[in-house]
Amino acid sequence: MATVGIRGTFFDFVDDPWKHVGNEQAAARFHQDGLMVVTDGVIKAFGPYDKIAAAHPGVEVTHIKDRIIVPGFIDGHIHLPQTRVLGAYGEQLLPWLQKWVYPEELKYRDRNYAREGVKRFLDALLAGGTTTCQAFTSSSPVSTEELFEEASRRNMRVIAGLTGIDRNAPADFIDTPENFYRDSKRLIAQYHNKGRNLYAITPRFAFGASPELLKACQRLKHEHPDCWVNTHISENPAECSGVLVEHPDCQDYLGVYEKFDLVGPKFSGGHGVYLSNNEFRRMSKKGAAVVFCPCSNLFLGSGLFRLGRATDPEHRVKMSFGTDVGGGNRFSMISVLDDAYKVGMCNNTLLDGSIDPARKDLAEAERNKLSPYRGFWSITLGGAEGLYIDDKLGNFEPGKEADFVALDPNGGQLAQPWHQSLIADGAGPRTMDEAASMLFAVMMVGDDRCVDETWVMGKRLYKKS
Repeated sequence: MATVGIRGTFFDFVDDPWKHVGNEQAAARFHQDGLMVVTDGVIKAFGPYDKIAAAHPGVEVTHIKDRIIVPGFIDGHIHLPQTRVLGAYGEQLLPWLQKWVYPEELKYRDRNYAREGVKRFLDALLAGGTTTCQAFTSSSPVSTEELFEEASRRNMRVIAGLTGIDRNAPADFIDTPENFYRDSKRLIAQYHNKGRNLYAITPRFAFGASPELLKACQRLKHEHPDCWVNTHISENPAECSGVLVEHPDCQDYLGVYEKFDLVGPKFSGGHGVYLSNNEFRRMSKKGAAVVFCPCSNLFLGSGLFRLGRATDPEHRVKMSFGTDVGGGNRFSMISVLDDAYKVGMCNNTLLDGSIDPARKDLAEAERNKLSPYRGFWSITLGGAEGLYIDDKLGNFEPGKEADFVALDPNGGQLAQPWHQSLIADGAGPRTMDEAASMLFAVMMVGDDRCVDETWVMGKRLYKKS
């Protein structure tokens, strides 16, 4: 067995910071000089350097200096075949799909095009520090096959599945429920739980799904209960209205998925901007997750996700964060945190009583504030919990997969090193508090230029040139 050691400054999480209001440090773990021992891609030991090194003499150690090492980022909602339409100009969701997305996704029927697109997609993820993603492919099986094959070559963990749509899209883009079921069955048999691949039954969204397609999803979920379910929910006002026209027997968006028994553990609904309080409570009760996609919600003008409502301790909803490329205009989860912080602050103002005293809710207002602890937990351990893969990754606990990112806290804007010198006087962080402050500056002043190295299963797959 191959055993290696990684030495450096480490920051990860052992709990949810929203459970520790006023003492979020209790959810985190910091080693100024730490050592992680990795055997065949799995963490064998982790802790202070002196203690761990003494217990593992002779291990070859790579010392990553002047960086903060955090768990690999987890993107809970992203679209593989939208890589090339990143930043396509300004429509709201439904016309944007028609103008830009469906024509591009059709190209992924061609295997050579799909293969090139997948390589560019995974390269972009790694350059942003993302080591795990839950991804939509296209309505053609080819793109799903190519994603799983290339992810396997890189040993990256990917959750994905054939994207089902049979309504409200161009005729040459949609497919039948029968074909979707047949192709999904084959892909599940071929890829699910093979290596690090995991399969998600993937109705694109209820607006594009007939009852027959959703029945096919229901059948797949009953036949393969260990598979994930990945979809969209309550993203855009026009979409929400259209869903109730397409499914008039349902009272709300979540009710469409509930009708077909899709909502429960391992269910992810992307966006959730217009979820009602009742829908949040039902998702919480069933163990379902919502994925916060602030970059996309702002770019497409969809709205402000109610972060403070999703984190209500009485009805807590599992949650991951996502770029939603190409509605999201960046591959970087650091940029996601930047926009998430700003969305949260807008919601904080709406609820602090200064605009409308009748809406005043100071507890929910506070929960919208995205501290560095809440932020980095959300794209590491919290993201893993939202996707039900926290038994495999998300922090540096022994037995978990060794995916991690070495962040350069001075790597963003030209002004960033001068700012960081306010915190650590030109040196690296000496305490957890200093590390958190420097990570907050990475969130707000930096971007993916702060990602210096990305490691997957104990092997470096990306190094900033």
